[in-house]
Amino acid sequence: MNILWSEARALWRARTLVWVLTRREVASRHTGTALGIVWPYLQPLLTVAAYYLVFDVVFGMRLGEQAPTRAVGAYLVVGALPWMAFCDAVQRGMTSLIDAGSLLHKNPLPPVLFTSRSVLASFSIYGPLLLLVAVAYIPAHGLKPAILALLPLLLLQMLLCMVLGYALAILAAALRDVAQLVGFLLSVGIYLSPILFPIQLFPQAWRWVLWLNPMTGLVMGYQQVLLQGQWPHWSVWCATLVWVCALSVALNALVARSRDQLVDWL
Repeated sequence: MNILWSEARALWRARTLVWVLTRREVASRHTGTALGIVWPYLQPLLTVAAYYLVFDVVFGMRLGEQAPTRAVGAYLVVGALPWMAFCDAVQRGMTSLIDAGSLLHKNPLPPVLFTSRSVLASFSIYGPLLLLVAVAYIPAHGLKPAILALLPLLLLQMLLCMVLGYALAILAAALRDVAQLVGFLLSVGIYLSPILFPIQLFPQAWRWVLWLNPMTGLVMGYQQVLLQGQWPHWSVWCATLVWVCALSVALNALVARSRDQLVDWL
């Protein structure tokens, strides 16, 4: 893991540059629009508002007794927003090196800067939205100490996206088909997670499939905090840490293998 540690130290030394790049990335997402900085926040906010309006207000749909909450719209909002943050960060992180190819050819900058920029830009948009949802849920579920678990959950999700996004960015630089495959996996991944339905409704013999999705543990953690007012179960932390550690080992090998050829692939 020495190579990954040196990448982390390079990222820390260039933290001021990363901050500047992140601000430019966020600004580029609304350049030329009339509403400006409002757009990146408005789109996901309107999506989850539509879930609540359609399922809870219009149709009044309800889940079974074993679900974390009876209201379908409230259940969808808590799981869908972290999933949207995950998809946005991973997809933008995956293409970050290809997008920065011309710059990396001219300047000997650490490639990790550009993946970090994309992931941090995504979380600077979705992080405040997740905290806004938490504030909206306080009147319904009370202000309990479990709400403090949201911060480590957010940090773990950001770390997961950064490691996975950097690994996919290297693979996509070597083989462009990776972007197509990952796009497909992200589109079906929402069905292999407890976002659209409680994990109790999934056939018990096949529940292990859900844990192949790195977001399953985190989504369950958000649901336990925001819908039940409970501190996330130890399995939430363990599953997420296992994913982060496994991806870190894979990333360490990828960085070591691609160090000399990466810029040539871009």
